[in-house]
Amino acid sequence: MLGALAGDIIGSRFEGGPAPVRGFDLFHADCRFTDDSVCSLAVADAMLGDRDFAASLRRFARRYPDAGYGPMFREWALADDLPGCGSWGNGAPMRTAAIGWLVDGERQALSLAAAQAEVSHNHPDAVAAAQAVTLAILLARCGKSADKIRARLTRSFGYELTANQAFAAGGFDVSARGTVQAALTAALDAPDWTSAVRKAVDLGGDTDTVACITGAVAEALHGVPDAVAAQTRTYLTPDLCDVLDRFETTRAKGRAAP
Repeated sequence: MLGALAGDIIGSRFEGGPAPVRGFDLFHADCRFTDDSVCSLAVADAMLGDRDFAASLRRFARRYPDAGYGPMFREWALADDLPGCGSWGNGAPMRTAAIGWLVDGERQALSLAAAQAEVSHNHPDAVAAAQAVTLAILLARCGKSADKIRARLTRSFGYELTANQAFAAGGFDVSARGTVQAALTAALDAPDWTSAVRKAVDLGGDTDTVACITGAVAEALHGVPDAVAAQTRTYLTPDLCDVLDRFETTRAKGRAAP
């Protein structure tokens, strides 16, 4: 979970711009948390409570209305009863990290990933992308190698998870499928968390979301450096830190809230 938040914050200052210079500082005064972090923590909060994903997402989005939401999600979040809008965007996979850490097995991972996606992003590509990210985190925390995870996701979702394919498109790709293929490849190819997130940001475009997803999966594979974890917390508000603390306490117990 911290890996997702850190990736979002690190990538935030480069969103929509060209790839940064090699060796850029991970944290900077221009960094901030965005909708990726807000929604990730909203899903975590739902997992720690009644699993009403729609209510939690709306509550957190309204608390932080200027975090950078897409127009369709903003309209959904500000309404009380809109159903999913058929979006194929990357909002569903970028917020699912907590589920990958708190579920007991693959069936629950796929079911809850779909459930959190469908409240706002009910296009099949968005649902599948959320499931793929959740499954990658679950498999990684259970000790599966990057190669085995890559093979499983390729088989189950039909993704291209080689650098030549996943990084070929470039540009500002906000589709769930395109974002997740690039983010997963960056995570699975890297030897450590920092290298993975640097690669995600180096791709340019939607850097906060790509780095958020990459950071989430890379955390399950490699862990997050202590210095990155500590720095990430300094960018979060007290109420967001509270959700993170409760999530980490529950994760440490090895179970989801009942």
